[in-house]
Amino acid sequence: MQKISTCLWFDGQAEEAAKFYVSVFRNSKIRQVTHYGDTGPGKKGSVMTVHFELDGREFLALNAGPNFKFNHAISLMVNCETQKELDEMWEKLSAGGATEVCGWLRDQYGLSWQVVPAILPELLKNPAKSDKVMQAVVKMTKLDIAAMQKAAA
Repeated sequence: MQKISTCLWFDGQAEEAAKFYVSVFRNSKIRQVTHYGDTGPGKKGSVMTVHFELDGREFLALNAGPNFKFNHAISLMVNCETQKELDEMWEKLSAGGATEVCGWLRDQYGLSWQVVPAILPELLKNPAKSDKVMQAVVKMTKLDIAAMQKAAA
């Protein structure tokens, strides 16, 4: 078990969301589903938690009611090696959600994601070129690796 893992708060969609995330990422699986007993806040027999793994990283989805919603203060970042992988992740994760600028999106459950090229830190490390890269990035919704590399040239 990971020493530190992420808990995602849902209002009844924990199992549905976990199944969706597992379908998007390779090497992923549902590890365990627990259900509420007589003590709530959920209805007896309804899903309380879903332990799942995305490409080797553990998560917990918790059905705990409508008290809290996701926001941009926390996002999950997907580092993509190729434009093809970036395009695929973008399409799957944004389906039913909303796309935003600079490679950000919200999935159908409201969770924020950053879908970025793994090369981005390399493109940003040169102070003389990083401003040009960022000027290109802020004009993009889904990030374009070739355009970012061109900006850095």
